[in-house]
Amino acid sequence: MTALISFVGAGPGAADLLTLRATDRLQQADVVVWAASLVSEDVLAHCRADAIVHDSKTMTLPEVLAVFTAHPTARIVRLHSGDPTVFSTIGEQIRWCEEHGRDYEIVPGVSSVAAAAAAAGCELTSPGVSQSVVLTRLARRTAASMPARERIATFAAAAPTMALFLSAAHPRELQEALLEPGSAYRADTPAVIVVRASWPDERVARTTVGQLASSLATLGATTTTMVLVGDAVQGATERTSHVYDPSFTHRFRTGIADG
Repeated sequence: MTALISFVGAGPGAADLLTLRATDRLQQADVVVWAASLVSEDVLAHCRADAIVHDSKTMTLPEVLAVFTAHPTARIVRLHSGDPTVFSTIGEQIRWCEEHGRDYEIVPGVSSVAAAAAAAGCELTSPGVSQSVVLTRLARRTAASMPARERIATFAAAAPTMALFLSAAHPRELQEALLEPGSAYRADTPAVIVVRASWPDERVARTTVGQLASSLATLGATTTTMVLVGDAVQGATERTSHVYDPSFTHRFRTGIADG
C-alpha cells in the first residue's frame, strides 16, 4: 500500500469488534494516531513493533495535522472510536487532506449505537413501532455546532427511536428536552442506558423517559454512555416484518395467499 491516511473506526470498545479491514490497516501502518481515552489499548496489538504511535487524547487538531505533515510518505492510521463518520471530527481532517493533496480513505467501524442496541437486546427499527432512527446529542459546550432546527424537542415530535450521544452528563436537561410540549414521547416511553457498550465493564439499565434523569444519576456515568429512547427499545412485539410474511411477494419469492 502506498502513502495513505486511513481514518479507521475502532468500534465501540471490544477489541474483537475491529473489522478485518481495520486490522489490515493497523498491521500496515507506519504511524498510528489513536484516542486512548476511548479506544482499547488491545487494538494496538495489531500494530507493527516499529510503528510510531501517538496518543491523541490531549492533542489539538493542529497537533494531529502536524503528525500528518511530518510523515508525507507514510501509511498513517487515524484511529477513531466507534464509526469515524459519526461525531468524530474527520470532516476537518479530510479537508486538510484535500487541501494538501494527501490520499485518504475512511474505514467504517461498528458504531456505539449498534453496540448499545446489541447490549439492550433490541431492534431499533420495529415493524409498526418505529422505522426511523435519529442519532443526535444534547447541545451544551458545543452548542455552536448544533443547528437550531435540530433540537431534541424537534425530533421528539415524531417519536422515532433516538440514540443520544454525549448527553449523560446533563440528565435533567436531557429528560426535559425529551418531554417538552409537543413531544410524542411519554413519561412511560421506554429508554435504555448503556455505559461502555461492549467493554468488559459494560452496564445496561432499563428505564423510562420520565425516570431518565434519576436513572442516570443513580448510575453516575457521564461519559461513554449511550441513551436509547423510543417504544422500539422495549423489545420484540407480536407484529412481524412483511419481508418474511408468507403472503408477501418480492422479487425473490411469490407470496402464498391466505386460505
